[in-house]
Amino acid sequence: MQNSLHTVLIFLAAAVLVVILFRQLKLPAMLGYLLVGLLIGPHGLALIADNNDTLTLAEFGVVFLMFSIGLEFSLSKLMTMRRIVFGLGATQVALTLCAVTALTVFAGGDWRAGVVLGGALAMSSTAIVSKILADRLELNSQHGRQVIGVLLFQDLAVVPLLILIPALAGAPAEMAPVLALALAKAAVVLSILLFFGQRPMRAWFHLVATQKSSELFVLNVLLITLGLAFITEQAGLSLALGAFIAGMLISETEYRYQVEDDIKPFRDVLLGLFFVTIGMKLDLALVFEHALWVIAALLFLLALKVALITALSRLFGSDTGAALRTGLDLAQGGEFGFVLLSLAAPLDLVPAALLQTALAAMVLSMLAAPFIIERSEHIARHISGADWLARAMELHNVAVQSMAVKRHVVICGYGRSGQSLARLLGAEKIPFIALDADPARVREAAAAGEHVVFGDAARREVLIAAGVMRASALVVSVAETALALRVLEHVRSARPDLPVVVRTFDDTDLDRLREAGASEVVPEIMEGSLMLASHALMLLGVPLNRVLRRIRDTREQRYGMLRGFFHGATDQAEDSAHKGQRVLHSVLIAQGAAAVGKMLGELELAAYEVEVRAMRRGGVHVESPPLERRIAEGDVLVLFGSEQNCAAAQILLMQG
Repeated sequence: MQNSLHTVLIFLAAAVLVVILFRQLKLPAMLGYLLVGLLIGPHGLALIADNNDTLTLAEFGVVFLMFSIGLEFSLSKLMTMRRIVFGLGATQVALTLCAVTALTVFAGGDWRAGVVLGGALAMSSTAIVSKILADRLELNSQHGRQVIGVLLFQDLAVVPLLILIPALAGAPAEMAPVLALALAKAAVVLSILLFFGQRPMRAWFHLVATQKSSELFVLNVLLITLGLAFITEQAGLSLALGAFIAGMLISETEYRYQVEDDIKPFRDVLLGLFFVTIGMKLDLALVFEHALWVIAALLFLLALKVALITALSRLFGSDTGAALRTGLDLAQGGEFGFVLLSLAAPLDLVPAALLQTALAAMVLSMLAAPFIIERSEHIARHISGADWLARAMELHNVAVQSMAVKRHVVICGYGRSGQSLARLLGAEKIPFIALDADPARVREAAAAGEHVVFGDAARREVLIAAGVMRASALVVSVAETALALRVLEHVRSARPDLPVVVRTFDDTDLDRLREAGASEVVPEIMEGSLMLASHALMLLGVPLNRVLRRIRDTREQRYGMLRGFFHGATDQAEDSAHKGQRVLHSVLIAQGAAAVGKMLGELELAAYEVEVRAMRRGGVHVESPPLERRIAEGDVLVLFGSEQNCAAAQILLMQG
């Protein structure tokens, strides 16, 4: 018992320290687990033995990984992306496998080893690539959609490879019947489970869910996952295949997202252990002994996949820039490559030295992946003139749409929130232009006559083309902090006086966004809670005017920029001519302005019935600044008053 506890403590301590380090370096935690295996394994400090017990636990990591892939498997998603998935993806996997097999045979190796290595090297890292593309807001770009489509087919291709590799270990004369039997078993099991298992699965989960026990729900998920894995193993197939089927069955039920959340802790911990065991298999002494071969294998892997995927992407209609970025993004090895190599290792299909070389090359390629993806746009721009042309056309289209408008609102993101805002602006006859990076949405909206154009709002040149220099306001309607921060950075450098309203999911990044220059941050959770409170109070018999006053007061306390907009909302009719309506007006204190060096209290803005609601200096946003605060060159003052009075106050600030 003491030895087991000792082993667990070593694993936990090493994993926590290394994963913290990798997260600080903004590298995937998966690579940290590989490094842990290198350090504590038999080829490192030998703190943990590579035995059957460790391997068994690691297999459960693969089981839950395949279960998660099954949950993401959607026939409707496949149909919408079928050309990319079954065209580009299938061709990439098949040609990579054939190329590596041919090279292995040409070098005098066994063709079966070539098949194993080809299948492993054909995989790319779903975990690394999808996360980086999501962080860079590129999932809906042309190359982003192709990358996701190829990754989806690679995930699916693992299933037949899991059946094929054990069959390759048999005698050559028995290989064909063994493989045929395995495929027949797989077909029977898949047919029974998928065609006849969906209705019982939904009914069973409904029964469990009605018990209203989270503990029972999690136990049921574990039972289904491991039970189906056991069934497929007893049928002579793999544990991972059964877990994949379990995920597919549950994905068709309404409990999919709950299951995904519940299973995530088990999956991440066990999958981390799996990657630790992969690191334990890597013999650094052998790798250094064959260092030149490792480097050659790494360069071969990167060059083969970049060249092959780029050429295929061009063949499937992409421009040169998008095709090259697709190839660069998918050049690395992947986690499923480790799964296939770990399956082949005890079967002696691949010589030890060759297996170590492939493992090392894949690990190094995954370490290099974040840096390659980060530089992929820069590389594509320098190599591809077509990419420049595509970007020039994008900017041209944005500029054409915005050329005829001024004092308009730039909407970054045309999802549900962006469209609702656009309708309200249209009702008030306020001009706007919306930017969205989803071409399908832009095409549909533009066909309906909406003022929306394809463009990446996170790029400075796109914002300039959208007329940000002559706009009245900018709204980030997408609840993505990364996008908002990039937009704010560009706006702060190009147009620091422009009011920017940012939508967020909650208050987590409120301070960061305000410091970056947001005039106001609107959390969805707060607005939802206000609506819940208002309905609840009314149902409890609280008078309507009191409910509205409570909501108004809460908003006034939360939204400093909007204070006053709600005064008299319940007892004053709206002036149809809008005369004397109080507005917000941003003023940039330029060099030589009369207000420079003066305190806010010295300006006597009260005589103009104007008040300073906020001040922004160097990206720091201050609401209701004190009257003793001195004004400096480059400050942005947000005035609140009637349009005429704000104009007079601006003259006072600038000319004295």
